Amino acid sequence: MTPSTDPAPPALPTEEVTRLLAFDRSHVWHPYSSALRPSVMTFAESASGVRLRLRSPEDPSRSVEAIDAMASWWCAIHGYAVPELDAAARAQLDAMSHVMFGGLTHAPAISLAERLLALAPGAGGTIGGTGADGDPGLREVGEGERLEHVFLADSGSVSVEVALKAAWQYHALTGRPRRRMFTIRGGYHGDTFGAMSVCDPVGGMHSLFTGVLPEQIFAPRPPAGVDRAPDDPEMVAWEQQTRALFAAHADDIAGVICEPVLQGAGGMYAYSPHAVRVLADLARGNDSVLIFDEIATGFGRTGTFWAADRVAVVPDVLCVGKALTGGYATMAATLCTARIARGVSAEPAGALMHGPTFMGNPLVAAVAGASLDLLQRDDPLPRVARVEEGLRESLAPAASFASVADVRTLGAVGVVQLHEPVRAAEVAAVALDHGVWVRPFRDCVYTMPPFVTDTGDVARIGHALVTAVAEVHGR
Repeated sequence: MTPSTDPAPPALPTEEVTRLLAFDRSHVWHPYSSALRPSVMTFAESASGVRLRLRSPEDPSRSVEAIDAMASWWCAIHGYAVPELDAAARAQLDAMSHVMFGGLTHAPAISLAERLLALAPGAGGTIGGTGADGDPGLREVGEGERLEHVFLADSGSVSVEVALKAAWQYHALTGRPRRRMFTIRGGYHGDTFGAMSVCDPVGGMHSLFTGVLPEQIFAPRPPAGVDRAPDDPEMVAWEQQTRALFAAHADDIAGVICEPVLQGAGGMYAYSPHAVRVLADLARGNDSVLIFDEIATGFGRTGTFWAADRVAVVPDVLCVGKALTGGYATMAATLCTARIARGVSAEPAGALMHGPTFMGNPLVAAVAGASLDLLQRDDPLPRVARVEEGLRESLAPAASFASVADVRTLGAVGVVQLHEPVRAAEVAAVALDHGVWVRPFRDCVYTMPPFVTDTGDVARIGHALVTAVAEVHGR
């Protein structure tokens, strides 16, 4: 861990940090962890810019600083202690922190919905040009239908739940009930019950629930590579197999859901926009609801403002979250077209029966609106391009390591994929010794830093990851 240059003493006494860490280890259940065999936790004291101030569990007396290469699970795209977002939160506190969204509405939620619809894929009526791979493919699919309705949710998982419920209800109320979702292997859509059912059933984190979750239809994972051509033999074979599988179940497919172009928690797996267009074509030809989960890919992360822009398809339903609030608090949204809204709202149901207690929370909505204002004021795409260039250059040395299967970048995402499961704690410790906070998983040592990370810090992230892989897994 790199010592901080700030001479200020730690905010908490060493004894108190030691006590808190001990209580945490005995009683606090962290994500994806055992309550009985907890991992060692580093104490986060504060955050500013792209840096975290941390206290080591081995020596809580030392306050150290590290670049956050994870953007707090990909959401803190503007960094921390952002003046505009801080000001939005303080101003909203002077009015009200929360009111119920049932029977009441308020300016922060209305303004947020207005901004989201203005920025949504196809907001100008159509998406101009071809996909980023230059292939017009199925570009005509879905053009002309704008996303017009916004359902505010508590989290990304809940936004997916809403999307799935809407797809099922759409068909139930049009007299053509359908029970199943169609998706591709390798996906991850959240940890709630419906969302788990469309995550990879074998390689995902929810195989324990097989037989309990609804059984969905999983096509093979598309061939890797965002630049994979439609006429590539592997792509042709995948498309034929996927179309045949869909046709076999078409009468029962309510919706098609995917993370367009980049599967996040499924291993930072990038695949061709053409594959997404094939899924869109299948959905539209069958009146199945097309759902894009852009919780991880939205707001510029993959190099276009939406992954849908690269695909040149407007979905029927769009799920957004994570970076929506700039990492300040939890909120997500499910956007849909007028056609889907009409179908879901038809009689006899007449409504979507879903309503989180903190839906549309005005404090969080105000911060989310300010975050979108920042994105409109300061175009994130040039920043993302600079991060991509820096990651490509700084991660390149790892490509020659015998322990490394692949090195890839897409937008502000950099991945060193290993031939074996990553020894996560050891890799993270070495990176932290070089002043960088990372959290590897599966077989991936990866980074998704804040968009505001400067060139020097991007190079430092890359160097730390390459060094950690070399020291732990070998060259």
